[in-house]
Amino acid sequence: METFSKLGSLLLRALETREPTVELLESFIDHWKSITNYYIQTTDDNRPVSQTDIPWRLRQMLDILVYEEKQQAVEDTGPCLEYLLQHKLLETLCTLGKAQYPPGMSQQVLLFFFKLLSQMQKPLLQLVGVYRPVQKLIGLCALPGSCTEKEEAQFLSAVCSQVKQDPHALRYILQVTERPPASCTDTTNHNTDPSCNQSEASACSPVQSESGLFWALLQLTKSHRASVSHRACESLLVLSGLLDGSSEELLPAGTPLGELLARRLQELHLLLPLEELDATELRSWPPTPWRSESEPGHVTSFFTWFDFLDHLTRESPQVLGVHVSQCVRQLWLVDALHPQLLHTCLCSGLSRWFLASTSLLCAAVRLVQSPSLLDQMVHFLLRTPSLMELLLQRCDHISDQISMTSLSLVDELLQKPHEDILDVLVLSFLRGRRYLSSPAGGQEDRQPESGEDSEDSQDLEEDPFFSDSLSDGAPPPPPPPQSSSAGVVNSFLCLVPVQVRSAHLLQEGGYESYVHDARTLVSQCQALSQSWNWQQAPPPPACPSGEDAVFFEGHLLKVLFDRLGRILEQPYELNLQLTAILSRLSAFSHALLDEYLLDPYIHLSHCCRSLFSVLVRVRQVMAELMQRIQEVSNVSEKLLDTRRNLIGLNSHTGLEHLTLLKAVIVLEEFCKELAAIAFVKLPLDQD
Repeated sequence: METFSKLGSLLLRALETREPTVELLESFIDHWKSITNYYIQTTDDNRPVSQTDIPWRLRQMLDILVYEEKQQAVEDTGPCLEYLLQHKLLETLCTLGKAQYPPGMSQQVLLFFFKLLSQMQKPLLQLVGVYRPVQKLIGLCALPGSCTEKEEAQFLSAVCSQVKQDPHALRYILQVTERPPASCTDTTNHNTDPSCNQSEASACSPVQSESGLFWALLQLTKSHRASVSHRACESLLVLSGLLDGSSEELLPAGTPLGELLARRLQELHLLLPLEELDATELRSWPPTPWRSESEPGHVTSFFTWFDFLDHLTRESPQVLGVHVSQCVRQLWLVDALHPQLLHTCLCSGLSRWFLASTSLLCAAVRLVQSPSLLDQMVHFLLRTPSLMELLLQRCDHISDQISMTSLSLVDELLQKPHEDILDVLVLSFLRGRRYLSSPAGGQEDRQPESGEDSEDSQDLEEDPFFSDSLSDGAPPPPPPPQSSSAGVVNSFLCLVPVQVRSAHLLQEGGYESYVHDARTLVSQCQALSQSWNWQQAPPPPACPSGEDAVFFEGHLLKVLFDRLGRILEQPYELNLQLTAILSRLSAFSHALLDEYLLDPYIHLSHCCRSLFSVLVRVRQVMAELMQRIQEVSNVSEKLLDTRRNLIGLNSHTGLEHLTLLKAVIVLEEFCKELAAIAFVKLPLDQD
C-alpha cells in the first residue's frame, strides 16, 4: 500500500508539470475502472477491503477531484467531477457500501463521502447526482450493530457543515418538498383512534421517524464513544440554527426534530431506577455539561441530555427553541413525570417514586437556564390543574422527607427569573390586601384569633423572656433610635428570649454578619425581579363583600405559616429549608411583601395572620416550653455546644433537648435574618 501511495504522489506531481485536463480525467477514469474490475476479477468474497487497492484508488480519485477544483473557477465544474456525476459513481459506491462487499467497504465509502464534502469548496448538495446518494447513505447510518460509528458521525458532520454553508441545501437533504399536504397534528382531523401506527406517523411527517438525518444523528448521540456522541450533538446544533422559521419549507422540519429530542429525554427518564435512587443526592445533582466525558449511568445520561436540550433551546432560533421546549413539556413532564407526581397513596414503595420524581424535577428546575424551557416547566407546574396545590400540600406531609423535598422544589422555583412564579404562588392572593382591617377600626378593634388569649396584646417588652433585645452583647443595628425602621428591626430582634440567645457567643456571630448576608440576598432578589415592573406602592385595599371578603393567604404561605408554627418540634434541616424560603420571600422588593411579611404593625383583619403574628404565636409556645429549657443546667453553654455541633466543631452533644435547642437556634437565626432584611430594605425615617 505504501508503494501505491508513492506512485500516486509521483503521478500527481508529474501531471502538475503538464496540461492537466486530459491526463487528470484519464487517471480518474483509470482508478475507477480499476475498482470496478476488482469486482469482475475477484473470486475471494471474504477478503477485507483493507487488503485490496480500493482504499488507495478512492484516495487518488479524491485527490484528483480536489486538485482539479483548485485549477477551475469556482462556478465551473471540471471534467472529473462531471464524469463522477454523469456516471453516478456516488450511487454505485452507496450500493457497494450497503452490500459490504468486500467486507469493510461501508467504512471506505463513508470516508470517501466525508472527505469529498469536507475538502471540496464547491457547494455540492444541490446537485442531484450528489444529494440523492447522500440521502441513501444517511439512511444506512446508525443502524443496529453498526461498527462504523466514527465514520458515520464524520460523514453526517460534513453534511451539516455543507448545509450550514448553503442553507438552501437542507430542503434537498430533508426532502421537505416531498411532504404530503396532510399532517398528523391537523386539528380538523376528527379521528377518535388514540393511537397512530408507526407507518401512519412516518407518512405524516416531513422526515421519517426512523430514518433521515435527524434520526441518524440522534441515534449516534447514544454512542458510548464520547467523540461520536459529541460530534452528533454538535451536528444537531448546527441544524437547529438553520430552522429559524424564515422559510415555510424548512419550518415543518423542526416538528420531528423537537419530538425526537424530547422523546429521547422521555426514554432516559423511563430508564431511571427511581425506587433505588437517593432523593437527597438526586435533588442536589451537580451540573452535567453535555460536552463532558462523565461516568456512564442512567442519572448521568439523563442530566447530560437535559443539559444538551437546555443548550439547544437557549442557542437555537426562538421558533425552534419554543417548539422543542413544548415537546419537552408534553413528552417528559406531562406524559412521563406527571403520573409519578400524582400518587396520593404514598406508602413505602410509592413514596420512593414520588421522592425521586420530585427530586429530579427539583434538580431540573435548578439547572435549567433556557428561558423557553423554563417557561414550559413553570407552565407545567403552575398551570396543570391541581398539581401545584398537591405539591404544596406535601410541604406539610407527615413524612419529613417528603416535606423537605417539596419545600426544596419551592425554594428552587423562587430562585428562577420568571415573574409568574411569585405572582401565582403569593402575590395574586395578597393583591386585594384583604388581610387589613377596615379603615374605621384600629389595632384595638382587632378580634383575637381563635385560641388566642389576652396576653397576645401585651407589648413584647412586657414579657420577661423578651426584654432588652440588644443586651446580648451583639452590636446594635445602626438605624436612629426613633426611626420606624429601627422599630421594625427591634420588633423582630425581640422575638427570641434573652436567655436562649447564643449567636453572639460564637466569633463572627454579631449583627453585622446578618446585615451582610441580607444585602447579598436582597441584591439577588432585586436582580431577579428588576424587569418585572412592580409598583412601588401597594394598591388600595379592596372592599369586597360576602365570600370575597374572606382573606386566604394562598396555599404556599398557608403551608409555610403552618410549619413555622411548629418550628420548635421539627427536624433541624427542615426548619432551615422553611426559614430560607420565608427569608427569600421577604427579600423581594415588592410593596405587598414588605407590608405582609415585614411590617409588625399592620392592622390585621379578624382571623388573619402575617409572618410576624405567626412568630408571636411561636413565642407563646416557646414561653410554655421555657420551663423545660430552664431545667437544663447551663443553657447558654448547651446552646453554644449545639451550635458547634451544627457547624461540625463537635462530634456529638448528647443533649436530651437537642431537637428543641436546634429549633431555638434556627428561630434566633431566622428572626435576626428578618431584622437584617428589614434594615436593608426599609428606608430610614430621619427626624
